[in-house]
Amino acid sequence: MIPTFILFTWLWGLLSLGLMGGAIYLLWTWYQRSWVYSFSLDRFVFLPDWGLNLATTLLVVGVLLLIWALAGGLLVRGFLRLTHRSPAGDDHPRQTRGGEVHRLRRPDGSELQIELYGPSNGVPIIVTHGWGMNSTEWYYLKQQLTDTFRLIVWDLPGLGLSTQPANHDYSLENLARDLEAVLAFAGNRPALLLGHSIGGMITLTFCRLFPEALGPRVAGLALVHTTYTNPVRTTQGAKLLTALERPLIVPLLHLTIWLSPLVWLMNWMSYFNGMAHLFTKQSGFAGTETGEQIAFATSFQPLASPAVLARGMFGMLGYDATATLPQINIPTLLVPGNLDSTCKPEASERMHQSIPSAQLAPLFPAKHMGLLEHNEQFAARVRQFALVATKTGHPIADIEESHQEQIEMG
Repeated sequence: MIPTFILFTWLWGLLSLGLMGGAIYLLWTWYQRSWVYSFSLDRFVFLPDWGLNLATTLLVVGVLLLIWALAGGLLVRGFLRLTHRSPAGDDHPRQTRGGEVHRLRRPDGSELQIELYGPSNGVPIIVTHGWGMNSTEWYYLKQQLTDTFRLIVWDLPGLGLSTQPANHDYSLENLARDLEAVLAFAGNRPALLLGHSIGGMITLTFCRLFPEALGPRVAGLALVHTTYTNPVRTTQGAKLLTALERPLIVPLLHLTIWLSPLVWLMNWMSYFNGMAHLFTKQSGFAGTETGEQIAFATSFQPLASPAVLARGMFGMLGYDATATLPQINIPTLLVPGNLDSTCKPEASERMHQSIPSAQLAPLFPAKHMGLLEHNEQFAARVRQFALVATKTGHPIADIEESHQEQIEMG
């Protein structure tokens, strides 16, 4: 979730309010029209006028709108499951937790939820989730990598089970300092840092703030569906959205913070009526996903505080790691989605050109949630890269060549 998503948050939210408001208005109008004066009883009585008439039309349309507003999501999810069937025996993602749980108190007053999975002597991989989600995003990786690797997942402050910082500091710098603290859970073994979307931005900010850690404490980076600068600049329609950043996006972010309870209500309404599911499918997936994956990705949206999301989006507006890229001297895996309109693949191509030891391994067809849609291929690439970064696999050039062959085979 990047700053431009605030436009859609308000759009779907206002449409959801209009949908509910329209249902209530039509039903109230029908109810009012159904009271008629009885001269024999000398009072008003409730007497609906059934039939092919305006009154019955008001009732029927009002009921249908109300069902859509309250249960449209059930219908949409059912439709998506029917039209996006998963293979027999396919593992459906769920927001599950477990592993070895730790709580880390931070100087800003936040308390981070950290969970450790896999063998204690495995190569540590610290994974940072996307904005608006939480560490349960890594459902597939926890199933597919913990036979060998020590997976360290954490909830960003204010999301999941991590508490908010008292000073409301959601700058990329503050989040990178949190990541540096989480790195201590890797012990004395150099870790791989893997970040999705804002997780990749946090990782690159970490590289700027803690360059001395690259090598001794960090063996490699995996940057997934992410960008190197303000994501408004590298999203679809960047020229228009950049022009709208100050006059529209920034005011909406402030408004979201001030009216957070209302926006939260709108988010729940768009989840219940199914608009959120349709938007997630359009923006996050490329057509080979399952209905369960769409439902899983959408389920995070109503859980997060809109004020937290807006403050994190403000942090992204001031982000730029362009000057940091040439200074990264450790193996780096770049995983874009070839159809990603949120963080366009050109951003990963720019990073590939600027980071000396980077390899490009796109997923296709894939958008911003390609790591879910193609979870097996994604996990295999992370596994292979982690072995390379820790000097237990094959040369990086050989891996990049194999990825290129997969692309050419289509």
